[in-house]
Amino acid sequence: MWQEEFIWFFTLFHHEFRTNNPIAFEVLMVLAVAHLFGFYNPKQLADFLAVPHQNFYAELKHWSIYQVKKMLLRFMVKQAAEQLTPVMSKSAATRSRAGMTLSIDNSVMDRCGKLLRCTWSWYSGRYHKVIRGQDVLGVVLTIRHIALPLHLLFCPKQGRYHTTKADLLIFMLTQLKTAFLREGIDITQLPLTMDSAYVSQELRQRLHQLGFLDIIIAGKGHYVFTIDAQKWDASTWKKVLL
Repeated sequence: MWQEEFIWFFTLFHHEFRTNNPIAFEVLMVLAVAHLFGFYNPKQLADFLAVPHQNFYAELKHWSIYQVKKMLLRFMVKQAAEQLTPVMSKSAATRSRAGMTLSIDNSVMDRCGKLLRCTWSWYSGRYHKVIRGQDVLGVVLTIRHIALPLHLLFCPKQGRYHTTKADLLIFMLTQLKTAFLREGIDITQLPLTMDSAYVSQELRQRLHQLGFLDIIIAGKGHYVFTIDAQKWDASTWKKVLL
């Protein structure tokens, strides 16, 4: 099983990133696997292997963080496309039974360090209070009871652009839409699911412009919706419609 997974991984890498340094990639993969054994930086692993740590850094300098992010995105999209392709061409009933959705949510990871990137004060649903940490926004594909991560970004509070979660979400979905189109898949056919924190008329319009028409929101009872010129809160609409 693992042999097949590694063959898939390295074959895809050499196909998508032929111009990059394969030795640098191998060093990167060794460092990733080393996390399983408690080595969290090149110096720790080099000391354990009794090799000069300068050699690791010399190879890794050929890679930028943008290349790593691009590599991970392409791998995640490729893996998801292999699951989606056999289903997308089927009937609507078959696609419905597959339970395909794009789930969007964020989570706050508490942090104590002061030099970590994107560490600010955020409200945490787990702690029910504002804490200092990193807020991570993610997009996950669910299909046939399998969850496949597609995209992940830190939410900043400073910067020139993409400083709101709505902007980040549109940026992420635009990237994913383009990446999946290269695989011959239109992900705008999939419904989006998100919690009430993302509810806004502006975001709905931007999602519609991007092509996403099926949006499922876990709203709260006091949220007000207007349908056919009638304006009621969600609790009233639930009684009327259901």
